[in-house]
Amino acid sequence: MQTISQIALTFTPGLGNTSIRRLIELYPDEDIFSLPKSELKTAFGTHQSIVDNILNKNGFPRAEEELRFCEQNHIRPLFFTSPDYPERLNRPEADDCPALLYVLGSADLNSERAVSIVGTRRATAYGRDNTDRLVRELKPYNTPIVSGLAYGIDTAAHTAALEHQLPTVAVLGHGLDQIYPAENRPLAKRILEAGGALVTEYPSGTAINPRFFPARNRIIAALSDASVVVEASEKGGALITAAIAASYQREVFALPGRITDTYSRGTNNLIASNRALLLRNADDIAFQLGWPIQGQQTSMNEIKETPKLSSDEQKIVNILKANNHMTLDEIATAVSFSLPKTASHLFNLEMNKVVHTLPGHLYQIIS
Repeated sequence: MQTISQIALTFTPGLGNTSIRRLIELYPDEDIFSLPKSELKTAFGTHQSIVDNILNKNGFPRAEEELRFCEQNHIRPLFFTSPDYPERLNRPEADDCPALLYVLGSADLNSERAVSIVGTRRATAYGRDNTDRLVRELKPYNTPIVSGLAYGIDTAAHTAALEHQLPTVAVLGHGLDQIYPAENRPLAKRILEAGGALVTEYPSGTAINPRFFPARNRIIAALSDASVVVEASEKGGALITAAIAASYQREVFALPGRITDTYSRGTNNLIASNRALLLRNADDIAFQLGWPIQGQQTSMNEIKETPKLSSDEQKIVNILKANNHMTLDEIATAVSFSLPKTASHLFNLEMNKVVHTLPGHLYQIIS
């Protein structure tokens, strides 16, 4: 299907991201606008107005305008079937992600790793300093930084990525014909000049609307392997991002702070309620995601020291090697140990960097 048809689908009244994806799944090799009326009736049943909108190509006039805008401004419209479309947004658990993205810039949206950093717009010195420290520590992992170009922690995250020469992706809650907040236009320009990208699901001419920003947060969460909340009050967009990231089966981390600090209440609550892992440094993220810990990598000529395991620990390791990942209950059953005994051995194995915990409280051998 041609790009103009892909864009036109998003402007067709009655069609949303879910229905567009469903249509393409039903007719993967067809131009939807060339389908006979009988096929469209089969797909939409009693929704005659949608059938008429497709047959009459009611989305094309606006789509033609948008395609011209994209061509004039070097913007890439990426349909979800494109090989350049972020594969993380096509995972089954993120089924509400946009069918079409508008991308300005050259960042690889399918990088091996990606971390999002979000937080309050009223960042403190503590939040900004720790954002910079975290990004600096992520440098050896070559991890792109994703955020939302808002005031505060978002700005600190993008700025730190630029200063430490990491790619950074800004997800916007409006079209690419404007930058909000306007004060971040120079920052957006620097992101593009450094090989980053500006990404949005919204076409040009979209008015600034507060309700679009929570929707924007789902793209921030989905583009990343882990989301980090640096500072947040008890309510706010950063906590929405954290909740969405968890629903997408992404890891969520939070920076702890003093219990008396307003913008540590949200992060402390995330940790206390087990909705986020406590973040101390970048190695916490690497360990949880199974990345090679940079501080512990050995050269080709070095021999990696193997921790001494007890016979019981070796049984657990052997079971995990044979099964890829397992729950605590499954491991205990397989090795015929009690749950407390199994949990104790697993704790020791985690401390020795032999196993690590995956989302869903699954255990896996660190390769």
